[in-house]
Amino acid sequence: MSTPAPPLVVKVGGSLFDRVASLIEVFHEVGRPVLIVPGGGKFVELVRRLAVPETPAHWMAIAGMEQFGWYIASHGVPATPILALPAETTVLLPYCALREADPLPHSWNVTSDTIAAWVAKELSADLLLLKSVDGIHHRRRLLSRVEDPGIISDEVDPTFIRFVFEHGLVARVVNGRHSDRLRQALRDETVIGTLLDPRF
Repeated sequence: MSTPAPPLVVKVGGSLFDRVASLIEVFHEVGRPVLIVPGGGKFVELVRRLAVPETPAHWMAIAGMEQFGWYIASHGVPATPILALPAETTVLLPYCALREADPLPHSWNVTSDTIAAWVAKELSADLLLLKSVDGIHHRRRLLSRVEDPGIISDEVDPTFIRFVFEHGLVARVVNGRHSDRLRQALRDETVIGTLLDPRF
């Protein structure tokens, strides 16, 4: 009998707004406990357009993540403000935990990508970033693995890669528009995407 896979932190990007129901179906099908960190998407676009100073923008954007979290919860997923590994698919409402810890710079260089990495670090869990891109590209080539923490990529926020390397996290960036890739990632199988694993 195989050992059950440990809980996983999964950031669901705001660009996957139209895919939420399908993603949840796959989470339930695979059965691995998942703590969803919601992206910001359309809830944060307005904050960017308002051009308010960085500290108010930081908290407004995290409040936007929380709105997306409630939208995910509306599909029958339990929601929690508590930073803890779940026993089932659960969505994190991140505002209170981040207000209490205030662990990250108040800057547009930090988005839900790095916030999800911080959650994974706090919970000593691996991280899966679901986006609408196939992974991290460098010089127009999809990287199967990132080995240089100095790489600059448009696919993740400017702080994310460095944060992952500094804290020794295992993270994977996968296209959430492909259910088969999500299944493979949840099962820790080889999958099209980008792996960040600073331990090796």
